[in-house]
Amino acid sequence: MLFRSAVPLAACGDDAPERVEAVATIDNLSGGMTQIDVDPSFFETLDALGVAPGVIEDATLDGTVLSFPITGGNVQILPKGSVPNYVVGQIQHENSGLSLEAGGIKVELRNFNVDPTVSRVYGDVVVDGKVAATSAYLFRLNGSTLKDLQTEGDTAILEGTKVFISDVAAGLLNSTYGIEDVTDQGLVGVAK
Repeated sequence: MLFRSAVPLAACGDDAPERVEAVATIDNLSGGMTQIDVDPSFFETLDALGVAPGVIEDATLDGTVLSFPITGGNVQILPKGSVPNYVVGQIQHENSGLSLEAGGIKVELRNFNVDPTVSRVYGDVVVDGKVAATSAYLFRLNGSTLKDLQTEGDTAILEGTKVFISDVAAGLLNSTYGIEDVTDQGLVGVAK
């Protein structure tokens, strides 16, 4: 459900706080999907490294589109350009994720928590069935290409954020697979 609210911004000196009216506020996210239209270079890089991508639990991969069901969270969208990070909140994706397998080692990146306020995606890392990290910084977001909010009935649609591998995830994948080729400049794709 979408509704409008006002959010105060920090004041300077004795001035009263400026108020910015939210375009949309969703207090309880449920249902819906986060999708990533995977950039061809991501699959090409994995293939060159001998890493086979896959999905786990409730995630799907259809052609070049990765889909992760939204299981919770909240989000507020302020007018584009009104503040630097105009989408705030958390978007949770429990019981789904991405798997990467090479050389008999399987790495699972799961339980994504998108935090648009800081342009990061956190999640759990499982290596060969054992938890290696929880709430690790996995992906970096670049929302400079984010399109304006669209709605279809009571569904809010945000599209256009670029998703990159984080420096933390790149280091973890390099050390796990004994390589040096994964960098934080690796574009995964564009999110919707």
